[in-house]
Amino acid sequence: MIALVDYGAGNLTSVRKALTTLGADYETPREPAECFEAKGLIVPGVGNFAATAVLEGPWRDTIAEAVRRGTPLLGICVGMQWLFEGSDEAPGVRGLGVLPGQIRRLDGNAEQRLKIPHVGWNALEFRKPARLLAGLDPGAQVYFTHSFAAPVTSACAAATTHANTFASAVEEGNVFGVQFHPEKSSDAGLQILRNFLGIVAGSRDPAPRKTGA
Repeated sequence: MIALVDYGAGNLTSVRKALTTLGADYETPREPAECFEAKGLIVPGVGNFAATAVLEGPWRDTIAEAVRRGTPLLGICVGMQWLFEGSDEAPGVRGLGVLPGQIRRLDGNAEQRLKIPHVGWNALEFRKPARLLAGLDPGAQVYFTHSFAAPVTSACAAATTHANTFASAVEEGNVFGVQFHPEKSSDAGLQILRNFLGIVAGSRDPAPRKTGA
């Protein structure tokens, strides 16, 4: 079973529709402890990073412990940003901290008509082999809507450029994230979610992950 975490800022309807299309077994836990029963976790999100403040406390602690135990975790959009230490968008709100780095605002470029927020389809530039991106061609197009983004670090599986180059997909151990919306990215997005479901299915006895959370 996949635990789809609802903290009031996720595009749950679209994510649920995509998971249903793929035949996934998922539930939306009412209490943090239910996350321990899940084989995989998905944290979606849209809007301001400040919304993740709702996860502070038991939810954050439980999700961090599940990740340490080896449960695969996928963050989507703001949910991916939450995997990092924090965001300039909401300086007083902590991220989960399973990936190092700070979320920064994109610059945009008026001369090139690259506006912020970055909304629309853009390409993935692969940076390293990644299970989450299996079956996709280099340059695959996915759908974005955001103003802030993660740095390109060793966790970066794919980068995208919109004036700035940023991490558009991350993968490190059992932690995965995408800045774009796979549930709105047609076949490429469904393939990414399908890959995550496959990772979850193959992780019955995963190696625990050491994190700083």
